[in-house]
Amino acid sequence: MTVKPPRTPRTDGPVSVPSARTAGPTARSGETAEEAAGEAGDLPPASRGFLAKAAAVTAVLSVAGALLGLVRDQALARLFGAGSDTDAFLVAWTVPEFAATLLIEDGLAFALIPAFSVALARRSQGAPGDPVRALVAGTLPRLSLAFVAVGALFIGIAPQLVAVLAPGLPDPALAVDCTRLTATCVVSFGLAGYCSAALRAHRRYVAPAAIYVAYNVGIITGMFMLGGRWGVRSAAAGVAVGGLLMVVVQLPSLFGQLRKKRGADGAALVEEPRPLDTALLTTVLLFALCRQSQTLVERFLASNLPAGAISHLNYAQKVAQMPMILSVMVCTVTFPVVARALAEGDTERARGRVERDLSLAACIVLLGTAAVVACAPQMIELLFQRGAFTAPDTAATAGVMRVYALGLLGQTMVGALVRSYFSAGRGSWYPVGAMAAGIAVTAWIGALSVGAWGVYGIAAANATGITVTALVLLAGMGPRSVPIGVRGVLRELSRPMRAALVATPVGALAAAQFTDPMTGLAAGGCTVTVVFLLLGRALGAQGIVSALRSVRSATRRLSHGRS
Repeated sequence: MTVKPPRTPRTDGPVSVPSARTAGPTARSGETAEEAAGEAGDLPPASRGFLAKAAAVTAVLSVAGALLGLVRDQALARLFGAGSDTDAFLVAWTVPEFAATLLIEDGLAFALIPAFSVALARRSQGAPGDPVRALVAGTLPRLSLAFVAVGALFIGIAPQLVAVLAPGLPDPALAVDCTRLTATCVVSFGLAGYCSAALRAHRRYVAPAAIYVAYNVGIITGMFMLGGRWGVRSAAAGVAVGGLLMVVVQLPSLFGQLRKKRGADGAALVEEPRPLDTALLTTVLLFALCRQSQTLVERFLASNLPAGAISHLNYAQKVAQMPMILSVMVCTVTFPVVARALAEGDTERARGRVERDLSLAACIVLLGTAAVVACAPQMIELLFQRGAFTAPDTAATAGVMRVYALGLLGQTMVGALVRSYFSAGRGSWYPVGAMAAGIAVTAWIGALSVGAWGVYGIAAANATGITVTALVLLAGMGPRSVPIGVRGVLRELSRPMRAALVATPVGALAAAQFTDPMTGLAAGGCTVTVVFLLLGRALGAQGIVSALRSVRSATRRLSHGRS
């Protein structure tokens, strides 16, 4: 299944089309202009209906991947508990965590999606040859060699890497074995990230959204098939297999896009391979590296705490980040739309899209934050308290998760805002500086508080640091990025924040009335949702108002369809 733009789309906001577009493909008799453009590889402006459909498909597959991620963490907790063996694997898990951020979710995508958007815009304007194939020829071979070289380097320096990441680890040899297995993901994640960026720029969202489903299936299968013989090393082997599956699920769709014919006028011409802009690639990778460095700071500080501290931080973060993942998914879907609008010179359409995305993403993450804080003990008990994961582990993880959740809005804002800085396809050092400032705050507060507060101090440092980064990025919006109205955005954000502040204690009170975790979670979650939506609508939060309007429209269409 492929989500395709409609043939006769309604434009999302005012569209200014450069005159060069008229040089594109000409429709034959009996053929619409959009059909002629589609055969030549052009993409019509994305309608609201298409974006909603793409977001829905991405949401379903993202939720499936996230749920499988929870199953993966449950299996890890059940099979290996929250002790020194799991801590050793989680140190090795740093490699795929970094690789996912650098090569799939943030870094490489920020460079490749604008590059493919420009190539697609040039193709639609009738540029000679095929700019898309030229971009692939100029980037994929070089990046593949770089992925192999870095992966081999990490395998070779695994002992030194473990010593730097967790100097207080009781069993570094186990962590070294796991790190060598997980280091293979540098190659597989790099290729998977390249495929995802290319497909999203072509507005093909199904295969990229399915990669974490395939990835987690590989890890879960590895743990259950090999856990009895290999112990926690089986999880690391699953990472290697899952990385390969991420590439495999995308190849058919990518080959289908690259095999499309350019058109009769340009088919015989060959364009020179086009490498990526070095400044852009450098800044996006440095930004992603700085952002993921928060994990390094946490693991370093927690390695000297009692056994299980790293595990408690990991489980808390995984569950707490679920709302953030769903909220940033909105910006992931629309990032190619913003990049394409800027490639065509339509700044107004890009600005409107970014402001709507910020409003909706903030409402999603704040609703999730309220639910996480209100129902943290019930969530953790229901998800993890079995096998080697005990009641004290539940209490510790739930407490840390509540502190982590305070930074979820900052995490979402960073994910949404940084796309605006890089969507024009130009390097920018401002986001790197903003992220470095946040990391400095995280390290400073963490170092001061870890002695007195342990894992809670580390989680508080994380939340504070990412919030500082979000504020710095928001303050810099304007000439460096898509020029949104900062004061208007802050006013809009205050509305769902007020709703969340009221919904959280009310939901916690409802959840505490029940001893059964399932019933408590259901009561607390429903209470938070109802209170948040009612207050948000009363306060005029645009993300909530537009979401409710979309639900009403969809319900009306379904009722008409049945009649």
